[in-house]
Amino acid sequence: MTELTAPLDAQMQSLGNAARDAVRKLALSNGPTRTRAIEAMARRLGAAAPLIIDANQMDIEAARAAGRDEAYIDRLALNPARMEGICASLAAIAAQPDPVGAVTSEWTRPNGLAIQRVRTPLGVIGMIFESRPNVAADASALALRAGNSVILRGGSDSAQSVAAIVAVMREALKEAGLPEDAVQVVPSADRAAVGMMLSGLNGAIDVIIPRGGKSLVARVQEEARVPVFAHLEGVNHTYVHAAADPQKAIDIVVNAKMRRVSVCGATEKLLIDREILAEIFPLIARALESQGCELRGGPETQRLWPNVVRATSEDWRTEYLAPIIAVRAVSDIDEAIAIIGLYGSQHTDAIITEDQAAADKFLAEVDSAIVMHNASTQFADGGEFGFGGEIGIATGKMHARGPVGAEQLTTFKYVVRGSGQTRP
Repeated sequence: MTELTAPLDAQMQSLGNAARDAVRKLALSNGPTRTRAIEAMARRLGAAAPLIIDANQMDIEAARAAGRDEAYIDRLALNPARMEGICASLAAIAAQPDPVGAVTSEWTRPNGLAIQRVRTPLGVIGMIFESRPNVAADASALALRAGNSVILRGGSDSAQSVAAIVAVMREALKEAGLPEDAVQVVPSADRAAVGMMLSGLNGAIDVIIPRGGKSLVARVQEEARVPVFAHLEGVNHTYVHAAADPQKAIDIVVNAKMRRVSVCGATEKLLIDREILAEIFPLIARALESQGCELRGGPETQRLWPNVVRATSEDWRTEYLAPIIAVRAVSDIDEAIAIIGLYGSQHTDAIITEDQAAADKFLAEVDSAIVMHNASTQFADGGEFGFGGEIGIATGKMHARGPVGAEQLTTFKYVVRGSGQTRP
């Protein structure tokens, strides 16, 4: 990796050039070789887990000293169980079919030209993230699965953890005979490095993927001069329809909100049909409160549950990432869909109902990257989708949408085979 002796702009350009060179070398590799490299990553991370957790502990201590809240600490923390999860994710990525070279469509024209659309790597991925050190592992493995190289720029709070993870990933690449510079980390906490990545490093970076808080993602979307895969925030709704099974609704809502409150797939808003509000809301409220969740809402919900805090207009637009949920009654499914369209962030929205027609209407009309029926929004995750992991979730409508896995990290080219045809 680039040494710290050169000026920052020279360091960053060197990273870009090395990443571009690594992509060219990866193009000469095959799927089984990349599989072996990812398997080596998983194996080596498992063996190095104690050292990585020690490095992570230094990051946690520094974050606490800096006054970071517990939700932030939770996103930052690694422990044996989370390290096992990272290794399992990488093993799942290794086991996936190699997307590079896959023929997604083919046809023959009347003049005899045989045309195929074939998956190819995107190239160099710039990954800008904040506290979650596991992103370094997931992003590296997914990028490699799709034949890409990656430049990682983690937050200063996770610097020790990311450095330890990246060192292991690079050793795995070396073991497999692949270029170590397929995985690089920006060797500086200078915020100017982010701006340089957003500029594309003179054409070296093909796509930027931010993973972090709203301010980071907003900056990337505003300043990037290369394509961006991202979501700004996860203002996710769970809608309890009049035909919902009460116990199913309680179980799903509690899990969707409280399993992990700091993830982007957590439910932040609860909509309940007015027809069943008096019957079901107190049951849901009691279950949420028993796990330490604060409820916010209007007069209707306050009359049924006195502990409800009066919601403000901002509550309907806020991604809490905390044990807080805003609740409101709706007249019917059309109003629920309208509210989601007005206040949601097109990330993940769910309906709980035993009425298949209502479920079909919701799934068809809610314009979000992920829509669910009778399932917790916490399943909004590439690993849960069978991708092995994810490099992020995109809510845009160009190229990638929803969890971004290895397949979404490819583009395509057209391969045309002829037998001497000329165009008249």
